[in-house]
Amino acid sequence: MMKLYYAHGSCGLSPQILLREAELAFDLVEVDFATKTTPEGDYLKVTPKGFVPALQLDDGDVITEGAVLLQWIADQVPERGLLPAFGTRERYRALEWLNVVATDLHKGMATMFSPSIDDASKARFADGFLRGRFKVIEDHLSRNDYLLGAAFSAPDAYLYNVLCWPPRVGIDLSEYTAIERFMQRMEQQPSVLAARAAEDTPPR
Repeated sequence: MMKLYYAHGSCGLSPQILLREAELAFDLVEVDFATKTTPEGDYLKVTPKGFVPALQLDDGDVITEGAVLLQWIADQVPERGLLPAFGTRERYRALEWLNVVATDLHKGMATMFSPSIDDASKARFADGFLRGRFKVIEDHLSRNDYLLGAAFSAPDAYLYNVLCWPPRVGIDLSEYTAIERFMQRMEQQPSVLAARAAEDTPPR
């Protein structure tokens, strides 16, 4: 059976959501990020990068990088429409959103969690960079229920995962009403509820 390696509250939530949407069998293995260990032993033997998430396939091969995991999972069950078909323009729109979440939002939020950056610098970064990115998402979601339109897809799992983090670092998103509606919509998804329960983390 596949194994999804994750850390509590990390970006490992989004592939877990998508695995549940795809109804693919997997085991969850929690990683102690401080020691790089799991109940199985040394996590660095799973992936020398030491980061989460990582997905160990049935044949023992390991895939890393959250945005890549989401694409792999979606492509195992193309009939579920978790990503548009290869070669279509819609596919590239989906990849655009995956990259926006990965490079702008995810990496930007990582700055807010960094112990190497002082609070004043973080506050300036949040106001000068992150709020502009939140506005782009807000504007889009004011016209669409989900990133690709009317239906849930893989990028939504990633966006939901990352947008759970701002309250943890003192960023108030209450002014972004479309984002709040999206988050509430996502928290009605059985896959999200099941993933939260598996990590023992209640919805926001």
